[in-house]
Amino acid sequence: MSLDVETLLRLLPAIHRQRDAETAAALGTSLTPAESAELAALEALAAPSLAEQGRLAALRERAAHGPLAALLEAFAGEFAVVEENLAQLYDDLFIETCADWVVPYIGDLIGYEPLHGQGQDHAPARAEVAHTIALRRRKGTATALEQIAADVTGWGARVVEYFELLAATQYLGHLRPHCRATADLRDATALAARGGPFERLRHTVDVRRIESGRGRFNIPNIGIFLWRLQAFRHSLSPAVRVDGRRWLVSPLGQPLALFTHPRAEDEIAHLAEPINVPAPIRRPMLAADLALYYGTRAAPDAPLDNAEPSLVLFFDGVEVPRARIIACNLADAGGAWAHEPPAGRVAVDPELGRIALAADLPAPTRVAVTYYDGFSAALGGGEYARTRNADPQGTTLIQVPAEQPTIAAALVAFETAAAGATPETPRVAVIEIGDSGRYEEAALAIQVPPGWSLTLRAAAERRPALSLPGALDVTGGAGSTLTLDGLLIAGGALRVPDDADNGLVGLALVHATLVPGITLAADGTPSEPLAASLIVAREGVAVTLDHAITGAIALAEGSWLAAADSIIDATDPTQPAFGAPSGGSAGGGPGGTLSLDACTLIGRVDALAVGLVANSLLYARAAASGEPAVQVRRRQDGCVRFSYLPTASRVPHPHRCQSAPEPAWGAAAAAAPCFTSRRYGTPGYCQLTATTPGAIRTGADDEGEMGAFHALFPAQREANLRVRLQEHLRAGLAAGIIYAS
Repeated sequence: MSLDVETLLRLLPAIHRQRDAETAAALGTSLTPAESAELAALEALAAPSLAEQGRLAALRERAAHGPLAALLEAFAGEFAVVEENLAQLYDDLFIETCADWVVPYIGDLIGYEPLHGQGQDHAPARAEVAHTIALRRRKGTATALEQIAADVTGWGARVVEYFELLAATQYLGHLRPHCRATADLRDATALAARGGPFERLRHTVDVRRIESGRGRFNIPNIGIFLWRLQAFRHSLSPAVRVDGRRWLVSPLGQPLALFTHPRAEDEIAHLAEPINVPAPIRRPMLAADLALYYGTRAAPDAPLDNAEPSLVLFFDGVEVPRARIIACNLADAGGAWAHEPPAGRVAVDPELGRIALAADLPAPTRVAVTYYDGFSAALGGGEYARTRNADPQGTTLIQVPAEQPTIAAALVAFETAAAGATPETPRVAVIEIGDSGRYEEAALAIQVPPGWSLTLRAAAERRPALSLPGALDVTGGAGSTLTLDGLLIAGGALRVPDDADNGLVGLALVHATLVPGITLAADGTPSEPLAASLIVAREGVAVTLDHAITGAIALAEGSWLAAADSIIDATDPTQPAFGAPSGGSAGGGPGGTLSLDACTLIGRVDALAVGLVANSLLYARAAASGEPAVQVRRRQDGCVRFSYLPTASRVPHPHRCQSAPEPAWGAAAAAAPCFTSRRYGTPGYCQLTATTPGAIRTGADDEGEMGAFHALFPAQREANLRVRLQEHLRAGLAAGIIYAS
């Protein structure tokens, strides 16, 4: 029973309740002046929302309370605290529901030894404690090792016993007909899996040790494949039309690898299959197991058989039936695509993110796709969960497309609302985009009135794409600020002009992307590699990047940039990534003040001063003119610590930083970071490879990785796994960690 105020009142004799009500009627309302004003405002609403209706009922109930009810309400608040504490004490008895601080104590009861910390993420430790007893019972088996790898690292994992893949003479008492010494050249799925974690082909013996990362196929060898990339969902994203019968899945129109939405394994004794890990979908995989990857049902009138598919097409809002989908190679061939879909079918190329419609099917007006792509972390615009503070009371909220069809119309509505605001109206406004659509806005400009704070954001679990025909100018009155949250912006730079009447003082990019190189060409290369994505020509502007991805930044000397957990990419380490504005680029001399915290910056830096640069990667090469790749003009102030810098950088005295000569200087270049990919739009973008020197992979102030993915702690995850393997690997076996992504 919950001891709220109504329950406590019902426990009293009726005479006390009656007298309390009479006292309340005689004294009048018991609400504070602010609550009375809020009640009047809610009662004046014509159509209050569900939240507003709940608040209205609560205020009316409080208004009817007398002194006795008010006293019991105070008691009820304390009783609620006690009840919550008792409920948490019961939850703390179970590893699945206990508080984070209880996890080590439950682990100590079963002899669990804690590992290296991985930031504030307690999920791996909780999962490992939960599975400890079951894993000890299965010590040394492939399923136990696989579960350990998944629990310790938090990544997708698959264990391969390489002695099962050896081509050897079989014992007649234990025949294995499926273990053929030669490959079946007609089995496209098996051939496509060659060399990977799901390989079924047999090999001759390889005597090199698997711990060295070279040998695999030998009797004692166990391979542990790990997927460092995650699969991120995109819901009902409009496809880009190529012509009347061809579309591209990516909102930027570049080749895009579609990923599997991993399904959780039902039991610990199950070895991971391709559907259980966040891996790219290959054409043979989609063709062989279409029902695993595509669609929610076999036919429109069939029952639901796949609640969370990896890929779904929608023509004019209707799901395309699975029976019409066919996997096909739609690569470029002589100015066209390599193949045409057969009659009555819709061809999908999951490796390139392309869709083609058969000639006999009617062409839809709108094509939308729900799909998953791969990336290392929740960075840039995406549908992942984003931590967001509640809007202040009285915030002006305009929703797109629920209230206004376009962003331009929403900006006009905002200007109208701001013009009619009273002095008591809070100067805070939010334009919220409620879908993951593609908005092609022409001649878009943002004007923020004086003193106003405007936020243009994506709704929770949405990632809209804003396609611009040119630069997006941002101006404002005195003391105004703008925040872009959860958006993908391409086609033009974000520009703050140095106009006499421009009083904008703050610009924030939160979980947003300004595409490096402005936008991407059909082959995935940047269309304008020398152009800056963010140009702040006005002085006195505070620019903030938080979990953002941008191209080069041109910043006036009197402004300052503070970036955290972000990527700034000039598309080439020899091009300016930070400097003063110069003809749409960042090469016009020193930019403003720069602060970086766990950021990856690709390109040359010319800053007037720095605040704090920590745990960051500054990957740059000197210009042909001989200027240093990274230089700060005022070196008596600021701090550069625990970061990677090119050799001969001119910065304030660096503290425990790493540096290396440029690659052209010879063998010492091995000390430089090595990226899986430096091209935006690829799954391994800005991800450090396992061959990157340990001084960089563990060189941050908390021994984490330098750069934008510092919070992932990949080196600690690998070290933790090696510790656990020593406990659970059988004698005589050797294990090697292999990164599948």
